[in-house]
Amino acid sequence: MAESVGSWYSLETFVENTLFFRLSAVAYIATPLKPVTGRAVTLLPMSARGNYGCFIADSIDGTLDGFRDTDLISEALMSHPDFEPKDDSPSEPAPHSQEWFDSLRHTLGEAACRQLGFYVIPNDLLLSVVIPVYNERDTLQGLLERVKEVPIRKEIVLVDDCSQDGTRDLLKQLEDEQRGREEAAEDAESLPNNRMTFVYHEKNQGKGAAVRTGFGAVQGDLVIIQDADLEYDPSEYPRLLHPIVEGKADVVFGSRFLGDKPHRVLYFWHYLGNRFLTMMSNCFTNLNLTDMETCYKVCRREVIDEIAPLLKQNRFGFEPEFTSRIARRHYRVFELSCSYSGRTYDQGKKIGWRDGFSALWCIVRYGLAE
Repeated sequence: MAESVGSWYSLETFVENTLFFRLSAVAYIATPLKPVTGRAVTLLPMSARGNYGCFIADSIDGTLDGFRDTDLISEALMSHPDFEPKDDSPSEPAPHSQEWFDSLRHTLGEAACRQLGFYVIPNDLLLSVVIPVYNERDTLQGLLERVKEVPIRKEIVLVDDCSQDGTRDLLKQLEDEQRGREEAAEDAESLPNNRMTFVYHEKNQGKGAAVRTGFGAVQGDLVIIQDADLEYDPSEYPRLLHPIVEGKADVVFGSRFLGDKPHRVLYFWHYLGNRFLTMMSNCFTNLNLTDMETCYKVCRREVIDEIAPLLKQNRFGFEPEFTSRIARRHYRVFELSCSYSGRTYDQGKKIGWRDGFSALWCIVRYGLAE
């Protein structure tokens, strides 16, 4: 800063024969308060802690018009060694934080917050999102963006089941980018909460095998299964976690058939097959689920630690096997509605009629014996 611009003084050295300005530490806008002849003094916050000082700036003729270059004041402010930018704008509380919930409860009331599903998610809770991936290059990037946008601390476990469409190349690229950010970071706390773990199958084994591999890599307190095809919306995680976070449930199923969420209208026979398989599963498990075949299954980590080593099915038989093992151990099971934007076979849908017969066999097999 040029010497002709002015100098810093303590408040005690403030003199009467000045032109007094107030300058915002955010906008650097000077406002005249007391025009007199002589020089210009600016009262400036030099730090976010409220430490103030006086900047005596040279004026051309002692008037506001004469003191034209307010950028010089901004330069002087920012160049001072004690200056720390001060953001006066109110910060919004993080969704599902205690402050966020208290504000909503104060405005809406306790009953309305319960009905609307507003609740507090602990800051130290870690959600593990297990994503089995097979030939999903076109949708994977968009899916990951949606998962990362969910305001919950997460780890994302991606299991590539030997994709052949370039999905593995995309995953390798994402892995390299993350490794670069980790190497550049000074400590782990500076890294984002959406850390990804990458696992690769050298042979295609099926969704059940990929989910089982993902279960072996999770470290979170809660675990959710997420398909990579954008049929299920990650923005619904907070709703699905609610019964577990409040201590009411050990497992939550997200149902496509409860009726109050958007649902793409597609294949009648698929719908009928799903309802039939769910009914048969309920007969053996004595549960009253509406959608046993759903992708969205959320569990406490302790449930995964007990169930995962027992799982055997590699393909879509995973769903009835998992449900049967959950029911046999009498875990507390809740079911919540979820939206569903189903794909056509031209768009990449993979399940077929053979998987339906396999699921029926698994319902009987695991319903009768461990």
